[in-house]
Amino acid sequence: QVHLVQSGGGSVQAGGSLRLSCVVTPYISDRWMAWFRQAPGKAREGIAAIRSTDYYDASVKGRFTVDKDDAENTLYLQMNALKPEDTAMYFCATGGYYRDAQSYTYWGQGTQVTVSS
Repeated sequence: QVHLVQSGGGSVQAGGSLRLSCVVTPYISDRWMAWFRQAPGKAREGIAAIRSTDYYDASVKGRFTVDKDDAENTLYLQMNALKPEDTAMYFCATGGYYRDAQSYTYWGQGTQVTVSS
């Protein structure tokens, strides 16, 4: 069983920054890890994924950065230049492929990000 524990998130004004963390136990460094978000009434979307290289959805590319610290067993999502449309529940995940939500087996508990205009 793999456990993912998220931290970070919260409320920020447009243009601000937030950093999400996700501690993965046990941690397998060569597995895909990804960040997803889900806004009310919308499907869960994969916004960033990393294995040896990082990949991004067009909506966040250039503003968000996914990174991992293998020594700390932690996945990060640095979010800059936040927009109101980034408001959603954010989830980390592992045990899947790329940004395909249906392929992921293990999920964090979710953390709310709210961006006000």
